[in-house]
Amino acid sequence: MALAGFALVALSGSIAPALAEVTTETVAAPAVASAAATSNAELPRFVPSTDTAAASIVPFQEAVVQPLPTEEEARDIGGGVASWYGREFEGRRTASGERFDPDEYTAAHRTLPFGSKVRVSRNGHSVVVRINDRGPFHGNRVIDLSQAAAEDLGIRSAGSGRVELAVLGND
Repeated sequence: MALAGFALVALSGSIAPALAEVTTETVAAPAVASAAATSNAELPRFVPSTDTAAASIVPFQEAVVQPLPTEEEARDIGGGVASWYGREFEGRRTASGERFDPDEYTAAHRTLPFGSKVRVSRNGHSVVVRINDRGPFHGNRVIDLSQAAAEDLGIRSAGSGRVELAVLGND
């Protein structure tokens, strides 16, 4: 923030002399002249192409569905204790800017980029969460899970539990 303020002050010092030279005559004259010189007859017209190569271009392309990353594309990043957060934070903004929804499979991690997909495993069960927040900020916790993810892994009632983490894809 301080850097942005410094840049603004530096720019305003170099722009002020240029703004002092601008008068109403230099601003209004070109606009009036260009408006007077342009008439409807001079405006470009759209003419459809008769080129057959251009006609073969598809105007709308369907979304390409990407398959989920395979186990071979997963990169283990260790494990530790996971905790969870739920309804008391519903609707609040996460560090990524989106609103928290405890029913989505999301999580908070200290360093992984927002949008990273992480496989969280515990006792033979796994869920895939998307990183959209920063944390956890207490204890030796490695990840904060949404309520839905914690429920599926069986750590909601306990409050926390040991998990293994793997980043999916080419992150």
